Amino acid sequence: MIAELVSSALGLALYLNTLSADFCYDDSRAIKTNQDLLPETPWTHIFYNDFWGTLLTHSGSHKSYRPLCTLSFRLNHAIGGLNPWSYHLVNVLLHAAVTGLFTSFSKILLGDGYWTFMAGLMFASHPIHTEAVAGIVGRADVGASLFFLLSLLCYIKHCSTRGYSATTWGWFLGTGLCAGCSMLWKEQGVTVLAVSAVYDVFVFHRLKMKQILPTIYKRKNLSLFLSISLLTFWGTSLLGARLYWMGNKPPSFSNSDNPAADSDSLLARTLTFFYLPTKNLWLLLCPDTLSFDWSMDAVPLLKTICDWRNLHTVAFYTGLLLLAYYGLKSPSIERECDGKAVTNGKHNANGHSCLSDVEYRNSEIKPSFASKVENGIKNNVSQRTQLPSTENIVILSLSLLIIPFVPATNLFFYVGFVIAERVLYIPSMGFCLLITVGARALYVKVQKRFLKTLIFYATATLIVFYGLKTAIRNGDWQNEEMLYRSGIKVNPAKAWGNLGNVLKSQSKISEAESAYRNALYYRSNMADMLYNLGLLLQENSRFAEALHYYKLAIGSRPTLASAYLNTGIILMNQGKTEEARRTFLKCSEIPDENLKDPHAHKSSVTSCLYNLGKLYHEQGHYEEALSVYKEAIQKMPRQFAPQSLYNMMGEAYMRLSKLPEAEHWYMESLRSKTDHIPAHLTYGKLLALTGRKSEAEKFFLKAIELDPTKGNCYMHYGQFLLEEGRLIEAAEMAKKAAELDSLEFDVVFNAAHMLRQASLNEAAEKYYDLAARLRPNYPAALMNLGAILHLNGRLQKAEANYLRALQLKPDDVITQSNLRKLWNIMEKQGLKTSKT
Repeated sequence: MIAELVSSALGLALYLNTLSADFCYDDSRAIKTNQDLLPETPWTHIFYNDFWGTLLTHSGSHKSYRPLCTLSFRLNHAIGGLNPWSYHLVNVLLHAAVTGLFTSFSKILLGDGYWTFMAGLMFASHPIHTEAVAGIVGRADVGASLFFLLSLLCYIKHCSTRGYSATTWGWFLGTGLCAGCSMLWKEQGVTVLAVSAVYDVFVFHRLKMKQILPTIYKRKNLSLFLSISLLTFWGTSLLGARLYWMGNKPPSFSNSDNPAADSDSLLARTLTFFYLPTKNLWLLLCPDTLSFDWSMDAVPLLKTICDWRNLHTVAFYTGLLLLAYYGLKSPSIERECDGKAVTNGKHNANGHSCLSDVEYRNSEIKPSFASKVENGIKNNVSQRTQLPSTENIVILSLSLLIIPFVPATNLFFYVGFVIAERVLYIPSMGFCLLITVGARALYVKVQKRFLKTLIFYATATLIVFYGLKTAIRNGDWQNEEMLYRSGIKVNPAKAWGNLGNVLKSQSKISEAESAYRNALYYRSNMADMLYNLGLLLQENSRFAEALHYYKLAIGSRPTLASAYLNTGIILMNQGKTEEARRTFLKCSEIPDENLKDPHAHKSSVTSCLYNLGKLYHEQGHYEEALSVYKEAIQKMPRQFAPQSLYNMMGEAYMRLSKLPEAEHWYMESLRSKTDHIPAHLTYGKLLALTGRKSEAEKFFLKAIELDPTKGNCYMHYGQFLLEEGRLIEAAEMAKKAAELDSLEFDVVFNAAHMLRQASLNEAAEKYYDLAARLRPNYPAALMNLGAILHLNGRLQKAEANYLRALQLKPDDVITQSNLRKLWNIMEKQGLKTSKT
């Protein structure tokens, strides 16, 4: 028990500094934008959607069905919202629990001595676990490992009680249930059933390869055959149900996720896929270079036989075959128990007996049991479990290393990554056992005390180095900036691109732009990076450059709806309404099939339709606007905030004088977001129009209360007061509006109008002058400034503004009439005019 507690404590201590870490990398999509975590989403949706919140049967789904993990995220969200501390705490506690269970499992194989302790400490400290524990989405792997070990331990109990106790099938039921739970945390959890079968055949029954078929054929052990058959049936059932639930279709991935799978060369695919397990084993053995992402060109394709990395592949598979041969060959005479040599089975270590291999071959293929009498009834009671031989542990270790990794090898279907460190969480158990049992075998084999000490301390040093690397790597996971900077040398394109997003959020605009351009230097066709660079340029008013990058993004990925959306918005603001209309229409026609994030796509399509409706609205085509708004409502995803769309629906009905329909949509807007200020203002205007003055005033005042810094609210309230004849109050609201939004032309211009209507001409002149400076080429602004100067007796200035307005709009009748009146006054006063 001490070994379990110490190993768990080390696993806990090494990751305590991650409790202060922020959300990183994939955490955003799995947690921050996942609708399945929200309380208003029915919790049953978790069992129909994938890990990222997309419907599992959707063509663009990742097919990663992990409902128990998502359910744990939802519980985190319910308790602590989006505070990352609680999410990290659960991950660290799960890792500590898995470490304790792994140490208990190691004790069954290695005994109570220090080698079990070594195995537990190695697992607790291994740096390959950092992504799974420090990265919140890695909880899927850690949770799957917890139930993986519980299932395996239940099966070990089933083996030890099989044929001698009625509880044996209870343990088998526990095996099946825990295996199912492990698979519902992450897909590879189901492989525990195959590992259990390996344990039963090669460890518990200690069969060698040549003994398996004769044993089954001669029916020497029907209980073994029954257990293996039930494991096979349950595993097949789980996999069949899993395949059916995801729509009987494998997921599809982009070529950047797994370049080898997309390669046209059979040779390149074959060589690369054979090499990747070698690279994964190296990360387990020497995790000196780790990265948050190994996609794209992080591992270059092996395109020819002459690639020197093929030597690594040959060495890897040769070593693997030698280890398998060692584990399956006929056993040697000498055995060991917990690091102590045993010959002919005479030595007993740590309370565990060991048969010699000679004795074992002459015995029955089943565990030994003794009979005892209790109250006159003879019962079969199992003796203490015998420690397996080194060969047995090697086979089990290899199965733990290889079998859970098989789904990631592209053997049965292509996966969406090149290397994923968190996928190695379960296989690392086999690695830690293999290293430990290898060190123990060497320790037993050598005779000199010095060499024994050297082997022991070398193993301990390896654990220390692993622990130090884990502590350093945890520092990289403290925040996204450090994480992405650490990945530049492995995957520069992805790392620079993600770093650009972080720098942009920190308002480091020039650094963010450099990061995006660095990403595009390494991979010029990344649609997301082209789009992000375009967005950065757009937000900094570099519209021509932004349009260029949006078009490149669309060329790279024609289904990127967000690029169409922002292209249309720029074109609309530039007055290119026909181009904007065509862009919005094209965006609205893009289907969401085979898209990685259909929710984000649908949101962009809805926004495109919303802006297209606004374009029609501004052109006075209210019926067309309504038709587009209705289409937007039909295509709108669950996570889309609809208040602005509903409000514009109300505005369109208002312009068509369909007041009951307008009121309905204003109310819908307020229901969807009770503090939506535009809906308060537009609904207030409708109430005023329909004679409900007191209610209208309440909505105007509520809008001001919601945001006292928004000049637009004061302007609308001032207009209401003006219509009510409350001129002094209206003038105050106008001044307040113009002061708060002194750079907003519409607010300043309307404030000047209101002040003029309130006969506060001096104040009106001030704001007309400001409006004219905001839009020096807008004829209406110049004409109104001229008019107020005319009224205030500043005749020559008035004339200059009238003339400027007529230069911009020569056929404006009102300006021409005002100018003639002005000239008459100036002539009467003997002032020189431009016509004279």
